[in-house]
Amino acid sequence: MNTLLKTRLTHCLGAAALLAGVHGSAQALSLGIDFSGNYTAASLGSISDLPTPYGGLTLKAGDPNTLLIGGAANTADGLIYEIGVTRGSGNHITGFSGIPTPFGSVGTFNDGGVVYGPGGVLFTSQWPVNQLGQTKPGSTAEDKVIDLAPLGVAGSHSAINFVPASFGGAGGMKLVSWSGGEWYNAAYSADGSGTYNIDSVTQIDLDLSTGAMDNLPGGPEGFVYIAAGNAGFTVNSLLVSEFSAGSVAAYDLDANGNPLLSTRRDFITGLSGAEGATIDPLTGDFLFSTFFGANEVIVVQGFTVPAGVPEPTTLALLGLALAGIGFGRRQRKS
Repeated sequence: MNTLLKTRLTHCLGAAALLAGVHGSAQALSLGIDFSGNYTAASLGSISDLPTPYGGLTLKAGDPNTLLIGGAANTADGLIYEIGVTRGSGNHITGFSGIPTPFGSVGTFNDGGVVYGPGGVLFTSQWPVNQLGQTKPGSTAEDKVIDLAPLGVAGSHSAINFVPASFGGAGGMKLVSWSGGEWYNAAYSADGSGTYNIDSVTQIDLDLSTGAMDNLPGGPEGFVYIAAGNAGFTVNSLLVSEFSAGSVAAYDLDANGNPLLSTRRDFITGLSGAEGATIDPLTGDFLFSTFFGANEVIVVQGFTVPAGVPEPTTLALLGLALAGIGFGRRQRKS
């Protein structure tokens, strides 16, 4: 075990113990005051035989009854795994079925970002190597890996997502780093082979009222976009899994799909290592994973059902990407 991983493990176990001491359980979930009356959060438990720690997660494109989730996250042995989900009343996910199976060889050094983007490409964040993998539909190995350090991304990149078609800044690729919380717009373009180049990366100041470059707090990992009109969200918003803080935070967005730092609210607290983030396209439920601690998948109900298919694969976003329009841990656990 290298020194970096030792440092992460020590930090994680210490954080879990602290949460256990304060809350009575390392996973004593508590919804924020603005959300507790309209949402419910529950653990789906751990996934039997999935190597820990858990990384990011998403529902499989074209098969929302299959979950893709990172196992052995942040390591060279890491992989993305497929596991069936069971659904109950209202079509909400209630658990898992079958045995987790590797999604080919995809997922080395997997982290909080596991998302589908333009062209149905699966994008996978890689920590601590500060890289971004891309897997084309039908592939069982990453077709392209981009080194983000030469583009100016702080070590190390931890998560990625795309601004939905109905939001300001639609189609934009957004990147974030752990643990500094640096937030970026990435301009991207089709490379002619079914994957994408990143042409440039621009760090975004999340609070223009200060003289400094302001970043996301809490050790950010996976993040998802939430449409205005959901209970407690009067404007288009962002939910961010905060690994270091043991929370999920809610932010209002600016006109370009970037979080406004001054609007931060607690969405969920009492976590141990919040990691991935995704939206169930059939119900609108928010699912996220935890890294170390209990290594669980948690589901939050109360959101409205999203319109159409998962947003990163809409034709509108695909059109933006093909036109070449994009927007320009850790010493983790330390």
